[in-house]
Amino acid sequence: MRRSAPTLALFLTLAGLAGLSGLTACTAPDTEPPPAPGGLTAQAGSATSVHVMWDAAADRAGVTRYQVFEGGRLVRELPAEKTMVDITGLAPQTGYSFTVRAQDAAGNLSGAGPAALVTTPAAKAEDRRAPTAPATTTGAATGPRSARLSWTPSTDDTGVTAYDVYQGGVRIHTAGPGEKETALTGLRPDTVYTFTVRARDGADNSSPDGPAVDVGTPPASGDGPPTAPADLTATASPGAVTLTWNAPDTGRPTAEYELYVNGRPTTVIQFGAGAVPAGRVEHRLTVAEPTGTEWAVKLRARLPDGNWGAFSAERRITLVA
Repeated sequence: MRRSAPTLALFLTLAGLAGLSGLTACTAPDTEPPPAPGGLTAQAGSATSVHVMWDAAADRAGVTRYQVFEGGRLVRELPAEKTMVDITGLAPQTGYSFTVRAQDAAGNLSGAGPAALVTTPAAKAEDRRAPTAPATTTGAATGPRSARLSWTPSTDDTGVTAYDVYQGGVRIHTAGPGEKETALTGLRPDTVYTFTVRARDGADNSSPDGPAVDVGTPPASGDGPPTAPADLTATASPGAVTLTWNAPDTGRPTAEYELYVNGRPTTVIQFGAGAVPAGRVEHRLTVAEPTGTEWAVKLRARLPDGNWGAFSAERRITLVA
């Protein structure tokens, strides 16, 4: 059967449009680099090491890794979730210049941004004495994702060179020797953090932890009231551990809590109908672990929508016979 001329013309026009449509649907290659990391700092931790930190890139930047340079020489590469690193093997009493660049999934590398300059202190021979622990620690949230921490200065026979902030046993920030407070960013909304501070000297001797301080970040806008159990305490007695906490305000009595021990879910604490506590809650656990076993405990509440809420602060205890 022969195709009429108008029909054939229409067919060719549609085919041409389809071809053009296919061409316009092609995605251009990603050649735009991410923005340079901001908030770069470099702090000497000892005579031979420097702690480098920067702010995480915005999620929309698509950053997959960071490259750390010293004087234009690449010294470390880190995944996107890491925003600080210790550079070791340096020389005492030497100036260094650090820059950081962000790289995205397409391999585009950001600019370097302003350099952070630092000079390592002189080495102290045979220094084995650690600084004193900070005597006090205070902290408060300054927003859903940030907090400010302050501490009492420590003393050391050769001089404090840095203060390290720890959360959950992990160092998350380093401040200079003359600082008594610092801002913490990159926190999560509606979360309780337990921070401690240690002092460090030029020989990398670290003090014991100063007093722990709990800081609870508020929910982000529209998230509702905090969901974390507050003011958790843990007390060991022969063959038992007693936990007490303040129930979160979820709009109804909270009957179920999930207990974590040493970072792992261990049991679900359930209160029967008619026995659901309000306000201050207490629960006693029977334990069979040997004396001297160390526990780090925290818990979270089951919310009315069925999800688990935010974690309480973590408490560390040693079991007794």
